[in-house]
Amino acid sequence: MQVQKSGVYPAHFNKYIELVQNEELHSVLSKQSDEAEKLLNSIPENKWLYKYGEDKWTTKELLLHITDTERVFSNRAFVFSRKDPNTIQSFNENEYAKNSNANNRNPKDLIEEFLAVRKSTVLLFNGFSNEQLNEVGKGSSYEMDVKSVGYTIAGHLAHHINILKEKYLG
Repeated sequence: MQVQKSGVYPAHFNKYIELVQNEELHSVLSKQSDEAEKLLNSIPENKWLYKYGEDKWTTKELLLHITDTERVFSNRAFVFSRKDPNTIQSFNENEYAKNSNANNRNPKDLIEEFLAVRKSTVLLFNGFSNEQLNEVGKGSSYEMDVKSVGYTIAGHLAHHINILKEKYLG
């Protein structure tokens, strides 16, 4: 278990949290929407089904993975903030991607869906009190506070935007 400026979370989320932990949570969640929208709208048509390796996701699958993960983690933040004592199970990101139908979808629709989910995330986190942000819940084999879930969401997007720029568009 990791205890940092941003809270309580398992060490495997550190790679995401460290990308954004020096920013104010509400600000980074809002700011990322505009930055991501500009980048996503600049992706050429021929890059949406591109994958940089045989076992890697397409650009469409990557974007829907980001959206799916944000949905899952926003739900965790919601559940933890409400002091639900139940343990939330993990999810299999590869199964989600395989069963997503992303490659048959229009890129504009995928972008719109991501932006809608992010707007919902921003509104959810804007509604949390300081007490709720510090609530700790149980996720599969770890404990995590709501604030750290928010930083994980923001850091997860930052991580995948870096990969998108480097490996898909670079």
